[in-house]
Amino acid sequence: MAPLLFITGASSGIGQALARHAYDQGWRLALVARRSAEIERWAKAEQLDPARYCVYAADVAEIDSIVAAGQACLAQQGLPEVVVANAGISVGMDTAERDDLDVLARTLAVNNVGLAATFHPFIPAMRARGSGRLVGVASVAAIRGLPGHGAYCASKAGVVSYCESLRGELRGSGVRVVTLAPGYVDTPLTRKNRYRMPFLMTPEAFAARAWPLIDRGVSYRVIPWPMGVVAKLLRLLPDPLFDRLLAGRPRKHRAAE
Repeated sequence: MAPLLFITGASSGIGQALARHAYDQGWRLALVARRSAEIERWAKAEQLDPARYCVYAADVAEIDSIVAAGQACLAQQGLPEVVVANAGISVGMDTAERDDLDVLARTLAVNNVGLAATFHPFIPAMRARGSGRLVGVASVAAIRGLPGHGAYCASKAGVVSYCESLRGELRGSGVRVVTLAPGYVDTPLTRKNRYRMPFLMTPEAFAARAWPLIDRGVSYRVIPWPMGVVAKLLRLLPDPLFDRLLAGRPRKHRAAE
């Protein structure tokens, strides 16, 4: 039987591109998103074979919802070889605004708790089988905190640290943990950005570069690599210079905007 990919956030952007790439490589798909009807429309438009995919409606911000989707996948399609926790949100915030504390809470619920809950149903069975790949989608925004991006940067830094911790926990089990840190990808999350986005990629280009890394179980990679170089340089900048460099930079739209 063809291997199975379980992926969240499959209704658009990176998730959809990764799903299509895997399908073209012969994989079966377990497609997860809140907007399940959009996934169904996309799958029909792409003429995917109904025998090779299932759609699960779930909100990754609700632990029981995403855990139930994972359990349904195990019951209906079996144990995946790859699980990609891709679902995420990105909204600007201002800590001085009370409503933006709710934005922070929602962002952490989706980008961090939702990621762990996505992996949860599959870990015991993957351990027992002795193989599998758990893929967390972080961001280069994890490298340094950007003004107005506190929720997103904090959550993506959390993805990197969480996946690193999980990798250590699963060491020797045969289950690999992969952390992917995309640079700028042309998705609905980025199209409203008010600042330059160097090395902007299409979701399809990202998927083509990411899939071999997932297949090999690479522990961590920034895509594309030039953005990784930029991120390392930013990490090395002394704080006063970094703060001066970012002063006046346009900020991400807040929810109220």
